[in-house]
Amino acid sequence: MNDMNFREVVERSAQIRRLYHQLEQQYHGAEWTVEEDALAFLTDAGLVGRLTMSQQGRWPTDEESSAELEHKLGECIWWLVVLAKRMDIDICKALEDFLSKTESNFR
Repeated sequence: MNDMNFREVVERSAQIRRLYHQLEQQYHGAEWTVEEDALAFLTDAGLVGRLTMSQQGRWPTDEESSAELEHKLGECIWWLVVLAKRMDIDICKALEDFLSKTESNFR
C-alpha cells in the first residue's frame, strides 16, 4: 500500500460511508445513527482484542486470524474517521492536538 496522507484517508472514508448509507436506506429504510456507528466501531474494536490475543498465542487461532486482525485494525481506523466526521470533529486536528499535547508531556 502506498503512503496515503491523512486527508486522503478522511475523504475516502467519507465516500465509503456514503455508499453504506445507501445500502442502509435500501435495506432498512434509514441510515444508521451516529450511535449505531459508534456501536459498530466498538464491536470491531472488541474483535481486535480477541484477534490480538489469538495472534499473540493467548487464544485459539485459525489460519485467517492474522488477515482478519489486519482488516479489523484498518476498519477501526475507518470507523474513527467516520465518527469524527459525523460529529463535526476535524479528526486531523484532533490527532495533531493529541500528539502535540502527549509529546509535550514527555519534554
